[in-house]
Amino acid sequence: MNRPELTIILGPTGVGKTDYAIDLALEYGSPVISCDSRQIFKEMKIGTAPPTPEQLERVKHYFIFSNTVTDIYTAGRYEIEAMALLEELFKSHRRLVMAGGSGLYIDALCNGLDDFPAADQDLRLELSRKASTSEGLAELVAQLKKIDPEAYQFVDLQNRQRVVRAVEVTLQTGKKFSEWRQNRKKERPFAIRKIGLTRERDELYYRINRRVDIMMEQGLLKEVESLLPYRDMPALRTVGYKEMFEYMDGKITLEKAVELIKRNSRHYAKKQLTYWGRDKEIVWQNISPLG
Repeated sequence: MNRPELTIILGPTGVGKTDYAIDLALEYGSPVISCDSRQIFKEMKIGTAPPTPEQLERVKHYFIFSNTVTDIYTAGRYEIEAMALLEELFKSHRRLVMAGGSGLYIDALCNGLDDFPAADQDLRLELSRKASTSEGLAELVAQLKKIDPEAYQFVDLQNRQRVVRAVEVTLQTGKKFSEWRQNRKKERPFAIRKIGLTRERDELYYRINRRVDIMMEQGLLKEVESLLPYRDMPALRTVGYKEMFEYMDGKITLEKAVELIKRNSRHYAKKQLTYWGRDKEIVWQNISPLG
């Protein structure tokens, strides 16, 4: 092995990435570098299913509880900070372990993101406020179609943050978002190995449902109540939190909120697997007992 190697453990929510990564990290003598876009926030210690205190004790983790929900954290920022960390860690390690389920963060680390301009925070705030309602989001989607028809074809139009970013970049720079997006893969000074974890569908869905029940037992409702003042922050537009906010608004019952968290978590797991289906570098492992 001429170059140092980064092994990335990825897979759908609830599959068991944390345990697998810790076992591998102990074998390698490596810490675990998290690539989860929500476990990074210190106020979200239940709803994001982060490593337990015992797991954090077994192996040092990076990018867990390192930021606050009022901090706008992006995949581009993660690329910069994670690359700097890896450069430092590879001075004393030949093999490192990364784990998480955020596809965009993993892509940013492996391939790099395009060099978009720094955000105009006032413009972003204005557009984000507009996108907070269904009507406002529809207006932004129509605006994107008008000012950048090509971006309209590839941006996830259901994802408020992606729509806001595409419109924001175009308005801010006068250059279309689609023209900024070059899709050029950056070279990395280390080898990358990707291991994707799967389970039989029924088992995965059982694990997801059970995990939501455990979150409720641990006090998810109280955690979400403490985050009410920050509910408009991007970090909290997340499964487990948005459903609880609907309950607090009196729109649904608590029982319905829990049911929706389970359903939306299962849907998210399916989306993750679809997202990674295009990546031929991933070696998949079925870790079900009978897999």
